[in-house]
Amino acid sequence: KYCVYFVFDADSCLLLKNVHCPDRCVAALARVERTDFLHPMFIGEVAHVSAEITYTSKNSVEVQVNVLSENIVTGAKKLTNKATLWYVPLSLQNVAKIIEVPPIEYSSPEQEEAGKKRYEAQKLERIETKERNGEIIMSISLPEPYTVAFSQSSLIHLVGPSDCTLYGFVHGGVTMKLMDEVAGIVAARHCKTNIVTASVDAINFHRKIKKGCVITVSGRMTFTSNKSMEIEVFVDADPLVEAEKGKYRAVTAFFTYISLDKENKPLPVPPLKVSNAEFMYCDIGILMNIM
Repeated sequence: KYCVYFVFDADSCLLLKNVHCPDRCVAALARVERTDFLHPMFIGEVAHVSAEITYTSKNSVEVQVNVLSENIVTGAKKLTNKATLWYVPLSLQNVAKIIEVPPIEYSSPEQEEAGKKRYEAQKLERIETKERNGEIIMSISLPEPYTVAFSQSSLIHLVGPSDCTLYGFVHGGVTMKLMDEVAGIVAARHCKTNIVTASVDAINFHRKIKKGCVITVSGRMTFTSNKSMEIEVFVDADPLVEAEKGKYRAVTAFFTYISLDKENKPLPVPPLKVSNAEFMYCDIGILMNIM
């Protein structure tokens, strides 16, 4: 599962930098659309990854990625993951400068119009997500089981050279891996069983994270159904060297987990207990699942 995050990011990034944009640039991951884990990929299987640019705006590129697994003994192949990623090309001379993207040729006007609608929809959702994710997690001593406070979790990580691109910014795959780990901890604390990722709602990368930052990855339960748990995860970055800039919200996403028994069959999920103070952001989770 973790490898998939890096594959999505690295393969799409290379496609953008080496194939489509003629100017020398660094591809900054801006958003990952909803990702579904369709089938498991097992140890010893071969991963086949394909990426294709499907839409370009003036300053961004949509890349669709498919991951297939191959059993090298039987030759059987299956689609395990697919995702849509949005990248913004930045100048190597000045990473604050966004480079214009050459347009691609579409097979039909309808294909271009469909791509434009996807672009406008993700742009609007990014703005809405950034506005509603301003709260921080407050710690509570001795919280009641099955409450938001009982399972909320955080990881603190110092961004080092191995986490970054050649240009000193964190790989999107590194951030996604940490976010999934935190979401998994939240889910495990809530139901005390084996848990697996079922899907990931859109991951929005609001701002770049530089080498040397301390990032806090926080997760909290926002919704439970009979068989699934929705967990909100966000990443705050604190630039130690440039402390005067202050901490900022860098990434946000929602993860969906399911609980499994020893035979890997779905188990009922304990209902989430919500206090009045927690109702506002948990209500967002309820509305998202109804819609």
